[in-house]
Amino acid sequence: MQKINYPITKKVHQTDDFFGVNVSDPYRWLEENTSSEVKDWINAQNKITDDYLDKIPFRNKIKEKIKSIVNVPRYTIPVKAGEYFFYSKNDGLQPQSIIYRQKDIDGEPEIFLDPNLLSEDCTTSVLISSPSKDNKYISFIIQEAGSDWTDIAIYQVESGNKLPDKIDRVKFGDVSWKGDGFFYSRFPASDSNSLSDINENQMIFYHKLGTDTNEDKLIFENKLFPQSFNHAYVTEDEKYLLIYSYKGNENTDVYLSVLNSDSDFINPKLFIKGKDNVSDYAIYSENEGIFFVTNRNTPNRKLVLIDTKNPDEKNWRIIIPEKAESLETVSIAGNKIIATYIKDVISKVYQFDINGNFEHEIILPALGTTYGFSGKKNDDFTFYMFNSFLYPASIFIYNFITGESKLFKKYEANINLNEYEMKQIFYKSKDGTSVPMFIINKKGIELNGKNPTLLNGYGGFSICNSPDFDPNIFPILDQGGVFASANIRGGGEYGEKWNEAGRIHNTQNRFDDFIAAAEYLLKENYTSRDYLSIMGRSHGGCLIGSVMLQRPELFKVAFPVVGVLDMLRFHKFTVGWNWQKEYGSPDNPEHFKILYGYSPVHNVKMNINYPATLVITADHDDRVVPMHSYKFISELQSKNTGMVPLLLKTDVNSGHGSSSLLKRIDDFTDMISFMLYNMNVNYK
Repeated sequence: MQKINYPITKKVHQTDDFFGVNVSDPYRWLEENTSSEVKDWINAQNKITDDYLDKIPFRNKIKEKIKSIVNVPRYTIPVKAGEYFFYSKNDGLQPQSIIYRQKDIDGEPEIFLDPNLLSEDCTTSVLISSPSKDNKYISFIIQEAGSDWTDIAIYQVESGNKLPDKIDRVKFGDVSWKGDGFFYSRFPASDSNSLSDINENQMIFYHKLGTDTNEDKLIFENKLFPQSFNHAYVTEDEKYLLIYSYKGNENTDVYLSVLNSDSDFINPKLFIKGKDNVSDYAIYSENEGIFFVTNRNTPNRKLVLIDTKNPDEKNWRIIIPEKAESLETVSIAGNKIIATYIKDVISKVYQFDINGNFEHEIILPALGTTYGFSGKKNDDFTFYMFNSFLYPASIFIYNFITGESKLFKKYEANINLNEYEMKQIFYKSKDGTSVPMFIINKKGIELNGKNPTLLNGYGGFSICNSPDFDPNIFPILDQGGVFASANIRGGGEYGEKWNEAGRIHNTQNRFDDFIAAAEYLLKENYTSRDYLSIMGRSHGGCLIGSVMLQRPELFKVAFPVVGVLDMLRFHKFTVGWNWQKEYGSPDNPEHFKILYGYSPVHNVKMNINYPATLVITADHDDRVVPMHSYKFISELQSKNTGMVPLLLKTDVNSGHGSSSLLKRIDDFTDMISFMLYNMNVNYK
């Protein structure tokens, strides 16, 4: 393998003083993502990477394998609007899924909206949002080039005509209908065209259909906390407007308005005062009460009913008490309560009556992950999605009256899934904590330490690293390889305590958990150092960047994908301020010490045998801005000039998530090709 001549990356004299510690930031100029100098540097890096990947002889074979698996119809959960059902369908390899509608469950599908016609490169996607309460209109979320910035578009349900109404400057927002209009959240207009600018002052407006957006009524803004997310929710009976104001690393306040039929909205009044590390969200109103899911004094969460006239916490009525398992979601539909729990990372679903009396468990088709079960009070049935590592995502109809599930749409993967096996094991971390991990491989393979293995992890933001079907792992499994997914601390697998055990002061726990997962795979002869690769996305990219620096001798290949990697400046871009609850604040002297101690950008050492690394980011990623990846790869390349490839791939017209199916296939093709090539495995 030849030595790679990386592009020369200039250094600037930039030093910041953090509580008496001088921290050098020589690649600060790479934060200017709109400058021609940065664009030239990106092009030079991409050329080096493309030249390297083009030399991998089996790269196209892997791409065709992935395409063959996904080249079958796939669906999303239908959204009901009157007598119509709206859903997205991809026939196989379409860049964007197409929006269909059909009358009734057994009706004939017809194309309603084709996102592939909205842009030349097919990187504009459309998500179904929600119908108006009278079912005359339906909203859609339009996303361009993978950016988190979106527009809201409104269509007539019956005619399919698009209304001239258009809402822009929406980020992490949706609509909530009331009468002949809707509430929505948006950020102020900006004179800058940079996707890295910090996002502040999110406001809630009410838009009446047929009017100019400049006439929209401002409903709520949090002037005391400009760095807050503010979202509106109208109850199904349109009686109440609830506003959630989430103050980043602080807490969430809930405001309440009683809605008059003439839409003369009363100023929202504080309803629930937020507490640190506590979440409260409403799901349904009944008479003078509102059902809330909360984790107040209950880390695994519970369902309560709050009297709108007496909202003091001492008056809350417990409907479903806390269980040993973590309560993930609750929905109320068909006059039933459907509660989804996570038990050892596996979904468990139970039905209760409206008073919280247990009725029965909803039996799922296998061990895996489910979501859905939404609907309205008088519905007879609802939909849910189920999938697992070896069970492609399928949609079921659940009948509230009979308690029976019926298959509605199934994803038939072009692969014989009976040839593979999945098991869940529990291993011990450094401090003795038991941590779950899923392991998937082909049946009957010989575990001889030479099995190419990909270990995945996340561990943050109370998000469960669930068992989900991923067609991209099968080219690895077909080479006698192994895919492993570790459920490390910091995630939501076991409620708030599991998250607390992996964040801020406990951050090293999640690194230790992941390292222990790798050591388990090595000890049990699933693989060896020369055949072990690691991957993580977003927050998981921070995980990978950190562990590859802490224990480089364990891993052959590393993939930090759209990762948070500069832990001293993450809060200065887009909505990074919102992550301080998870990471801590670099402006806090105690937190700074922790962050500086593991920040991947600041902990690369000279002449260390780091794993072969492919850092992946995207030019329209305005969640974890690309500067994280740019600085990290620059540090790796400048301090390690050996034979191991340390490469950067910046996707064009893509964002934090791939902007089209074809781009997603390209990314996984490159990762698997890079992985096997650096393990000297010849893909067959």
